[in-house]
Amino acid sequence: MKISRKDFVGRAAAALAAVAGAGSSAEAQLVYRHSDWKFAEFDRLVHSKARVKQVFDATQVNDGRFLNNIKNSLNGLQFGFEIPAAQLQMIAALHGPANTVNFNDSAWEKYRFGEVFKVMDPKTGQPATRNLFYASKAEKGSKDPNRGDSVYQDTSVEGLQGRGVKFLSCHSANEETAGRLIHELKLSVERDELVKDLESRALPGVLLVPSMVAAIALLQADGHYAYTAV
Repeated sequence: MKISRKDFVGRAAAALAAVAGAGSSAEAQLVYRHSDWKFAEFDRLVHSKARVKQVFDATQVNDGRFLNNIKNSLNGLQFGFEIPAAQLQMIAALHGPANTVNFNDSAWEKYRFGEVFKVMDPKTGQPATRNLFYASKAEKGSKDPNRGDSVYQDTSVEGLQGRGVKFLSCHSANEETAGRLIHELKLSVERDELVKDLESRALPGVLLVPSMVAAIALLQADGHYAYTAV
């Protein structure tokens, strides 16, 4: 069958478009667009009416010491300055290796975070295969801020969430982490597939944002959050 030049060009263009579409679906989604994440939830944080708003920028795990910084700020404001807890909004902006704190035990075990990011489990003396920083260690019902086992001295993610702290996870950091895991653990998986699996293992209440450095800029510029690097 003879094909006209016009038909040939049209079919060739359609074939190229199909190939391009297949290639783009296989590539990692390095950049999130507005519709890819829960922007409305983030926007509510930006425009919170709390009297004191503070964002903690954490990039390293450092045995979870940044969690202690958040706890100390909450206690200083609530007890030392007598600002009601309802008037405090703290945000833990985690990216880089610190972002691993946002994931559950199954992620830590499957992707060997302890081994890759040099986080040791004090109970075993081996690289952690569980999230050491999530579960609350506070004694239930203890409200004395001077007791080490009270909710006010609890530096766990769960405990701080109970006091209104919002934990943010960075999609860009997850993309970078996935690439590192694939390289160091010799994984035979596409990066985008790994990222999706990883993000499905986020801790309850964690909010995924497209880019943490961009999110922090908006929290400061539009939300007037005080910035603290930890």
